Amino acid sequence: MRTYNEKISIYHGMVSTIAINLAGNFYPIFAISILGATNFQVGLISSLPPFIALLMTIPAAILLNSLESQKKTVAMAVLGARLLFLLLIAVVYIASPYQAWAFLIIIALMNVPATISNIGWQTLISGMIKDERRGTFFSDRNRLLTIAGMTSTLIIGIIMKNQTTNASSYQWLFFAAFLFGLGEVFFLMKHKEIVQYSSNTKKAMMNWSIFKDYSYKWFLIAALCFNFTWQMSWGIFNIYHVRIAEATILWISIFSVACQLVQIFTFPLWKKWAEEKSNTLMLVWAALGMALVPFLTILSTNLFYLTCVQALSGFFISGVVLLLFNLLLEQSPQETRTYCITTYNVLLSFVAFIAPQLGILLLEGLGIQKSMELNSIMRIGSAFVFLLMYSRTRKYTQTLLLKN
Repeated sequence: MRTYNEKISIYHGMVSTIAINLAGNFYPIFAISILGATNFQVGLISSLPPFIALLMTIPAAILLNSLESQKKTVAMAVLGARLLFLLLIAVVYIASPYQAWAFLIIIALMNVPATISNIGWQTLISGMIKDERRGTFFSDRNRLLTIAGMTSTLIIGIIMKNQTTNASSYQWLFFAAFLFGLGEVFFLMKHKEIVQYSSNTKKAMMNWSIFKDYSYKWFLIAALCFNFTWQMSWGIFNIYHVRIAEATILWISIFSVACQLVQIFTFPLWKKWAEEKSNTLMLVWAALGMALVPFLTILSTNLFYLTCVQALSGFFISGVVLLLFNLLLEQSPQETRTYCITTYNVLLSFVAFIAPQLGILLLEGLGIQKSMELNSIMRIGSAFVFLLMYSRTRKYTQTLLLKN
């Protein structure tokens, strides 16, 4: 039986997923087909948001730490981010040489309030969901959100199947995303927040003691290594699908739906396996599976084949999404959880900014095939870092138990 906050969180997640899918899924094809973006600019679509997040995470954390109630601030930050969807509608009216750069600037600005809302939501939801409910709730939530995202993406793909080069169609997409963004704000405000009244003691900007926690340190190392290898290929995938395989909006939608459809059915599997084995050990297998995707992608430009590859990637992405977040909360001590989450987000933003740019540099220097093959090898390496984390933290825990 779900609690009130769990139900509201699922409703909020659904409209948020639809809002992001209506716009974000089609950023690369919009930039390439309508705005004439270069490979470098396509890479910036992936790396600019985390760069802004890197700059904003610490100020956002200071702001959120100073608040007794975070709900209203998070909701207003979401509203600020979604209002910028309206500016995307106007990009096509700018002079052609500047359209792509204007588009990128708006995306960057969007991530200023988005960073506040992301960190605020993670802290907010971690205080609303009991530890024993975490695995079940996030498995169910992720599955339902994926259904909502898949359905919206498929509908848009069918409606816009012949509109790949029609600028006004993208404008309607951005407007619809804005409307669903208003739904996000509504459901965020419906949450029942337990206000944490602060004492007269001023909270420190940073608690460096989190780096003394053995398990949390290993989580940071393993998670950042994996995210680096995962995200460095995002721009390459976008370029391969649109420029090389010549995928239309319909096919981009089909890729996304295939990936999400598999996720719907596999979230419970990863939850079950994690409960039996551990989040860390299952991340080894998820990371190894993700290593197959770049290598398999470049074997063919056949769109039906690429749909199957995307479906396979969905199986492992569901594990990554569920297990990484659960592991973050699991390895973050309750008393310093806000600092742990903030630190992880800062470092993740740095990695997410650098990785896609390195991926584009590899693409320019080595070509599509070799850069994808190298990425597969690096992903295999990240899986072994998770295995090392599992071994070291398990041994450390056993040593502590023997001492006590």
